[in-house]
Amino acid sequence: MSPFDLNLLTSGGPMMWVLVLMAVIALVLFIERTFYLHRGQIRSTAFVDGIKNILAKRRIVEALTLCEETPGPVAAVVKAALIHAHDDEVHMRYVVQEAAVVELPALERRLGSIAAIAQVAPMVGLLGTVLGMATVFQDFMQGGQYATAQALSRGMWQALLATAGSLVVAIPAHLAYHFLHGRVRSLVRDVEWAGNEIMRYLLIDYRKAEPSDAVSAVTTEKS
Repeated sequence: MSPFDLNLLTSGGPMMWVLVLMAVIALVLFIERTFYLHRGQIRSTAFVDGIKNILAKRRIVEALTLCEETPGPVAAVVKAALIHAHDDEVHMRYVVQEAAVVELPALERRLGSIAAIAQVAPMVGLLGTVLGMATVFQDFMQGGQYATAQALSRGMWQALLATAGSLVVAIPAHLAYHFLHGRVRSLVRDVEWAGNEIMRYLLIDYRKAEPSDAVSAVTTEKS
């Protein structure tokens, strides 16, 4: 018998179809999150170094354009710092943290749904197991002293399939959640590093090399 035989779903009872639905939802969410996080994952070190090289040539507009064309939270945080490149340190840090607060929740979106499926699937399987055992006792009561093994095996088979189905859904869902959670943590570290690095550069190196009259000119242009 093939492990993907549709007869297994029918023999596993009604909870098997619930598990199939949960598996499809978890798969769709995993694929969507994987592509989303992959799109936002950039080489943050190379990106920040490129921004520094552009700023060293006093081309802040070009640096802002590069940030707008680059997807992901790292570019958004760097862009927030560049917009306020001539503000004081307190205000610059505030806007960078505010940009991170806006971007980071989007990274964790739908991860809770995958974790919930991983946690609920064994309970759904347990319910299917209980229903299968109830079928066993029902067949036993109807058969009386002459209940055959074939009649009783239907409920036992249903209980085992429900348990196995729940594990087939829960185990990959747990792995998918931890994989995506690791990707999110990596992006968070990149965002924190990029924010601190670009602020340090703007507050020390960029301003040290900028003439005072250029600072006032850029400030006037912003206003």
